Amino acid sequence: MKYLVMSDSHGDREIVYRVTEHFKNQVDYIIHCGDSELPSNEVIWQEVVVVTGNCDYDNGYQEVQIIHTPLDCIYVTHGHLSGVRMGITKLGLQAQEANASIVLFGHTHEIGCEKVGQRLFLNPGSISFPRGRLNYQSFAIIESTDTSWDVQYYTRDFQPIKDLHFTFSK
Repeated sequence: MKYLVMSDSHGDREIVYRVTEHFKNQVDYIIHCGDSELPSNEVIWQEVVVVTGNCDYDNGYQEVQIIHTPLDCIYVTHGHLSGVRMGITKLGLQAQEANASIVLFGHTHEIGCEKVGQRLFLNPGSISFPRGRLNYQSFAIIESTDTSWDVQYYTRDFQPIKDLHFTFSK
């Protein structure tokens, strides 16, 4: 299974469409972790799992989406309601309650990827306005197998970021 994860596009409709159109036949799920600032009835959302962010004022979005795949249970949220700027403890407890194996979030605009216990936590960074020391306009693709998660980060022109490739055992 392959999951493409993006977040924090902040009104950049074109990049959401470009990424989705480019990868829709190469991945099983396309996920947006909020702060798109697009209407909840935007046509592209028919092909994308999306949640609300603190800058999404359209009440048509959900705060959390849980995706069940043959290999994973994926917990998707923006992160602002879980206090991710202060750490991932609260988010981890929410994911544990959902029995999630993968936790996807945004909000901080900072790339982050780590395995805590038996869960993979991933922040794709911001595809439009990155922050932090890894200052790439980025998204990520997780390739999930029975035994591992392989994570590759990409620039918004679809190029892999060579130093941002990780493999975690399940």
